[in-house]
Parts: sequence; C-alpha cells; structure tokens
Amino acid sequence: MSIPPAPGKTGLKADAAFRTIGELSRETGLPQHVLRYWETRFPQLRPLQRAGNRRYYRAEDVALVRRIDHLLNREGYTVRGVQQVLGGEAVMAAPGALESLRAIRDLLAAALAED
Repeated sequence: MSIPPAPGKTGLKADAAFRTIGELSRETGLPQHVLRYWETRFPQLRPLQRAGNRRYYRAEDVALVRRIDHLLNREGYTVRGVQQVLGGEAVMAAPGALESLRAIRDLLAAALAED
C-alpha cells in the first residue's frame, strides 16, 4: 500500500532532486540489485553514499542510468559494449581531445596521400 503524497504535493520529485535507490528503481522499472551491479561495472555511475551506505542519485546519475538502460535493453549492447561507448564519451569530453583527433586525422591523411 503506498502512502499518498502530502497535500499540495504531486508525489513527483523535481528533476534536480536527489533520489534514493528505491525511488530510482521505481522510476526506471529496474531492480535495485541491477542498479548496484551497474555501479560495479560502470565507474561513471557513482551515487553519493551517506551513513549506512544509503545511495543518493544526482540528476546526472539518473540520466546515466537511463542511458545505460537504453543501450543495454533497447539497443542491444552488451555490458562491455556500453563500457566502451561510455569510455569513448569520456575521452571525447577530455580537454584537447578534439584537437588531438584532428591532428591524428591530418597525419593519416598525409600518410595516405604519399602512397
């Protein structure tokens, strides 16, 4: 039996609000043990942990969980594949990554032009 929201409350949290693992599980339909497992497999997923190891997911954690869920359960990626996708995104977000990739592209283009 669920507890009705307090008067004046919709029962929904603001997008920026922290969520417990139970709240995130209900929102996404993912079991709590799956969320805990993903924390071991995806280093990018690091909710805040308070006393008693209570997990609090930030808005960016929620977005990442939804992305992982989409890639695994809708796009058909494996855990390893999602790790590579997320790892590639981290590299692309690194300062200077785009310039480095352009330099590599230019070197490859020059090498191909010589042949």
